[in-house]
Amino acid sequence: MKLPGQDAMARGAEEHLVGGQIRLPNPILQRPLRQVGARLLMALCVLLMTVLIVYIDRGGYHDNADETVDMLDAVYYATVTLSTTGYGDIVPHSDSARLVNVLLVTPLRVLFLIILVGTTLEVLTQRTREEWRLNRWRSTLRDHTVIIGFGTKGRSAIQTLCATGLKKEQIVIVDPSSKVVETANADGFTGVIGDATRSDVLLRAEVQRARQIVIATQRDDTAVLVTLTARQLNRGAKIVAAVREEENAPLLRQSGADAVITSASAAGRLLGLSVLSPSAGTVMEDLIQQGSGLDLVERPVIKAEVGKSVRETDDLVISVLRGHRLLGYDDPAASPLQLTDRLITIVRARSGPPSRTPQE
Repeated sequence: MKLPGQDAMARGAEEHLVGGQIRLPNPILQRPLRQVGARLLMALCVLLMTVLIVYIDRGGYHDNADETVDMLDAVYYATVTLSTTGYGDIVPHSDSARLVNVLLVTPLRVLFLIILVGTTLEVLTQRTREEWRLNRWRSTLRDHTVIIGFGTKGRSAIQTLCATGLKKEQIVIVDPSSKVVETANADGFTGVIGDATRSDVLLRAEVQRARQIVIATQRDDTAVLVTLTARQLNRGAKIVAAVREEENAPLLRQSGADAVITSASAAGRLLGLSVLSPSAGTVMEDLIQQGSGLDLVERPVIKAEVGKSVRETDDLVISVLRGHRLLGYDDPAASPLQLTDRLITIVRARSGPPSRTPQE
């Protein structure tokens, strides 16, 4: 298996890769350049309005140079007046011109200054606010879920996790594409732009404090490198990775993945099952889709079930997780149930997001 010479997760040469940039979801705030452009447009409108007011009443103004005020003089007077420069070479001398200056030009001057000064203050305030939000995000983020890759697999994994009750605030997306991260921000997720094979990018996603890591990259060699890096940074997190080829699954497990999903083989098995029995394929699709029909749920054994057999429980148990051993429902070693066991069950989907068990 070849290792990528360049960024294995890049979606195209035309996309600019910004290493480790964090973007918090906030659809309300505008970009600074867009804010400056809007403020300058407003200032230009105020300037043009002042020029028009002066030019309409140009007979009430006196120019020390030639005693007449034309369009250029009106623009000049409006510019030096709004900027509070005021050279005094053009002055209003009629009562109407002076009244217009008091009632219209002076408020426009104040508005002009507010627009220009407010632009600088807004940009500085926004930067301070963003830094404060970022520091607060870092200090409060604990036991979160990091999703590496916001493609089809990553989105499907997030949809399932959110259906089980995981909040969007507890999910961090890592992807090399700024456009993809912008899409994640629009959906309410925090994103980190960068190559997830680099430890500094994963550290910006606070992977060292994450509870679980989902690796859904486009290439298997990238998944291996990300798994190695993530496991080195976080020894206790649950790492689940997806690969395209089944032959690469053992390498992912050796790299530190707790579970490896082979997307090509899984899709192929589901296709074969649907050919043999379309209804069976529909049932399997329903089982892996949380929140509709039937759900696969892992839960701890309750005290009332301790000492009982698998068939004596109220739920339909298909497997028993005892330590690191996964026992089938018909395995004699699965019964009697122990308090430390966990049950893989099939239950009817709840109408709302299911509550998570204390141990989860």
